[in-house]
Amino acid sequence: MRLALAHDYLTQRGGAERVALLLTKVFPGAPLYTSVYNPTTTFDGFGDVDIRVSRLQRVPAFRKDPRLALLALANAWDSTQPDAADVVVASSTGWAHGVNVPDGVRKVVYCHNPARWLYQAEDYLTSRAARGALGVVRPGLMAWDRRAARSADRYLANSSVVAARIRATYGIDAEVLHPPVSIDAAGEQEPVEGLEPGFWLTIARGRGYKNTSAVVEGTRGTGSPLVVAGTSEPFADAPHVRPVGVVSDAQLRWLYANARALVSVSREDFGLTPLEANAFGTPSAVLRAGGFLDSTAEGVSGEFIEHATPEAVHRTLSTFPDHDRAAVRRHAERFSLEEFSRRMWSVVSEVGGVRAPVGADAAVA
Repeated sequence: MRLALAHDYLTQRGGAERVALLLTKVFPGAPLYTSVYNPTTTFDGFGDVDIRVSRLQRVPAFRKDPRLALLALANAWDSTQPDAADVVVASSTGWAHGVNVPDGVRKVVYCHNPARWLYQAEDYLTSRAARGALGVVRPGLMAWDRRAARSADRYLANSSVVAARIRATYGIDAEVLHPPVSIDAAGEQEPVEGLEPGFWLTIARGRGYKNTSAVVEGTRGTGSPLVVAGTSEPFADAPHVRPVGVVSDAQLRWLYANARALVSVSREDFGLTPLEANAFGTPSAVLRAGGFLDSTAEGVSGEFIEHATPEAVHRTLSTFPDHDRAAVRRHAERFSLEEFSRRMWSVVSEVGGVRAPVGADAAVA
């Protein structure tokens, strides 16, 4: 059985990109189709993958921010047709599920969320001008998006909340398959200069729906500094904040291992970062909403923050209890790479009409 992979764009270091990279290990040797690829701003591991890009790659601005290509992405995916594949597995946040497959080729979609810029634009696009421009083309993009969803032979969701959104948006009953913890807790750690253990940690990419400002304000006066990884934007009038910018995987491991807790009040589709922190025995304090409801065991792996406000963040962190780090690690182990691989191979083999290869789950161990 010949396989190909697809992912919206490879320009950042987010949870969806981690899953896309993981799929290249679950299905080794499969080419990965994407609209644009920026090797300097996404995970280094993609450098070992056969990446095939669309014509949008020629525009430097699109490689910097794919949202600038909003009007061209649908056509780019309509024009992307994987060669010599029996099954295409698309990792999609709204674009890759539209990959064009010939008659007889099967398509499996692993959906991180229905298109956020169409159905949750107020959270995703912080600029009023951008939302206004989207309003002009939104009906056409919504029609394209729904056709793309219906073109799949199997639709998978990364969490129960995303499955509910898929049902409401497309009328598709998607099977839930949680993404695994992909960070290697036993890997090399590199200390981040100037930091001492015992800080709050949040991962940000500067987008409005991450609600970083609520975490910044909510951690004031809690007795621990806040380390913000993923952005080097300055935080005026916030002397307790330590922005460390984009970090390497080795530095990220050190941050997870030495944080007091991972803090997030974003509305995540699944939210891998708490589980990544859990793999190091570090608990989380996360919003009681979205995919965090699937990935967090209250009182075991972390605590919930009731609202995405500075006051709610401060209330939870001011009374944040100690956690059994061994129990926190055991929680993360429930989301194993081997189980994810086994279930992905089962779906792909069923759709492709063949048996899964023996030891498919062991291939990524």
